Amino acid sequence: MRKIIRPTYPREFTVGLLILIFALVFLLSSQVFDVHWDELLEGTNVYYGMLLVAFAVVVMVVIIWEEFFFPVKIKPSVDGVVFRNHTNKLHIQLLIYCIIPAVFVFVYAQFKVNDVRFFIWAAICTLLPVLVKLISGLKNYNDFLKLTSDTIEYKNNKKEGVLALKDIQRLTLIRDERKVLHKIEVSTRGKSLIIDLDEMELDAFLNAIDEFITVNYKDFVAQHVS
Repeated sequence: MRKIIRPTYPREFTVGLLILIFALVFLLSSQVFDVHWDELLEGTNVYYGMLLVAFAVVVMVVIIWEEFFFPVKIKPSVDGVVFRNHTNKLHIQLLIYCIIPAVFVFVYAQFKVNDVRFFIWAAICTLLPVLVKLISGLKNYNDFLKLTSDTIEYKNNKKEGVLALKDIQRLTLIRDERKVLHKIEVSTRGKSLIIDLDEMELDAFLNAIDEFITVNYKDFVAQHVS
């Protein structure tokens, strides 16, 4: 069973915040359409378009702000743990992302819009999730770090390998200025290599990795702040 190390927000908080975001965006989204306030007050089908735009923004927020629906989990192995990019999460994110361009295409086809404002909104909602989350997830789709009682196995875009604990002389935990773990230097007989955790889409696991190594590999561990 996977162990949750960072749960999602409480359901009441999540629903309440998403409703608040939806309501605020709904009120602001009138600027996307070529319509005057007096027409809005009199009633118009633009309200349906505004609802759709607000929904697209909520979808964008759900993708970017993963704590809403995507808890961070560790996958146990036979004698250790595996830290890796959540492939199922990424599949779900890609699927719901498709809603965003579909909504804006439909709105553009069905409603009279202000072209400049419409394309600004559309660009933000369609590009921001890609730039912030999806590209990074796809780039590091196969990356992982596996820690067991016998080996350290890792893979990222640049390198991969399996290191036997019996060959390791020292593990140096390299931290950034915030004292957060972001690299591991592994020293073996006459060699050393760096495992770049900060390049492997493992940010959510850094504290759990730090704790696991400190507890289970304490005979090898040295500390270092970059």
